[in-house]
Amino acid sequence: MYDLTPFQIDLKGLKESATALEYDLTDAYFEAIGATEVSGGSVHTEVVIRPCAGFFEMVVRSEGHVRVTCDRCLDDMEQAVSAENRVIVRFGVETAETDDVLMVDESEGVLDVAWLIYEFIALAIPVRHVHAPGECNEAMMQALEAHSAQKGDGEQAEKEIDSRWSALLKLKE
Repeated sequence: MYDLTPFQIDLKGLKESATALEYDLTDAYFEAIGATEVSGGSVHTEVVIRPCAGFFEMVVRSEGHVRVTCDRCLDDMEQAVSAENRVIVRFGVETAETDDVLMVDESEGVLDVAWLIYEFIALAIPVRHVHAPGECNEAMMQALEAHSAQKGDGEQAEKEIDSRWSALLKLKE
């Protein structure tokens, strides 16, 4: 089982200067976090935390590739990801999250970044993920073509145009 404790950062124990933490995320991380969109991957993540007056500035940089499902053929594919996100962390009465500000319970002083890193990676994945042309599962592509609504056998072109629309077609010319 993958240990997520290194992702818990004790903010009270940080030194006055910037602190940099590095994580190499593998398939085990994505499985342990319960990732729904990502089935695995290899991503290098750097978290830099700078203490400021009354808050912490956190920058999370991730670079690598993840394994997602192709929208076209449903096979797994590798998708490159690159992200840089900035978050402000403050101490408060209880742990909360609003826009770009994270509130950490002052009595605990511990920030868990495991899920936050996953969210940043998931947001860096393009909305549409498809293989490069010619790399999709050939059997699935044939099945899609056989059932495609755009498949035409010339019948529509041969159908006579309704007389009500023929006047409008003249406007196009």
